[in-house]
Amino acid sequence: MQNWKLTLTYDGTAYHGWQVQPGLVTIQGELQSALRRIVGRSQEEVPLPQGSGRTDTGVHALGQVASFALSAPIPPENLKRALNRTLPAAIRVLDALPIAETFHARHSAIAKTYEYRIFQGESCSPFLARYVHACRWKLDAGALHEAAQQVLGEQDFVSLAATDADLATRSEDSGDAPVKSTIRTIYSSQWEEHPGELLVYRVRGNGFLHHMVRNLVGTMLEIGRGQFPAGSMAHILAARARSAAGPTAPARGLFLHSVEYPSEATL
Repeated sequence: MQNWKLTLTYDGTAYHGWQVQPGLVTIQGELQSALRRIVGRSQEEVPLPQGSGRTDTGVHALGQVASFALSAPIPPENLKRALNRTLPAAIRVLDALPIAETFHARHSAIAKTYEYRIFQGESCSPFLARYVHACRWKLDAGALHEAAQQVLGEQDFVSLAATDADLATRSEDSGDAPVKSTIRTIYSSQWEEHPGELLVYRVRGNGFLHHMVRNLVGTMLEIGRGQFPAGSMAHILAARARSAAGPTAPARGLFLHSVEYPSEATL
């Protein structure tokens, strides 16, 4: 059996997230089906690819990572080419790499970076609309930058976790296992202005709670437009209550940018 590491990019608009679900089209399900067609085996004989974390319905990825083991001897370039010929056009494999058997896409990850894209113009192109949150409010750049800095370091992010009863005990980076701690470490957090009237929030951390990035963005937008006082992010985190924070930003603006692993994990 050879363990594999795949790096994928996908448009999540038409998919019910990463995680396979009965009767629903998901990224994980499409990848398993493509592998089954390539190796000519039944669904039961092809292992379910494990992702670095579950992206929600409508969330995109620039660099999602998946791992799985196959007994079929396939050269890396052939596997990449075959997958890209078999997968739907909205999903593409960027890299296929044989990896040590100890590597696991989720358990071996040491950091992730997400970015959230906001369009601030008057009229959003229909070719851009599915990948941004169109925000027409006037935002205070200084308040946004201050809020971004206040989430740095090791903190309890329970105020920014999902409140849905079915999601409350799940973490974006822990699969189906219950969340043992809502403490995460954020290494960098910043807002950047990009050409084309785009405002991009990028955050890098050792892990993220379910809906954490979208709740971060929704809360910071409330601060930026004056609905919450400037400088209030620290108080929101200290409250340890989801009701203290702002709304959940729409899924369409969120991208899993990249996943990092220890260098010794690769062959």
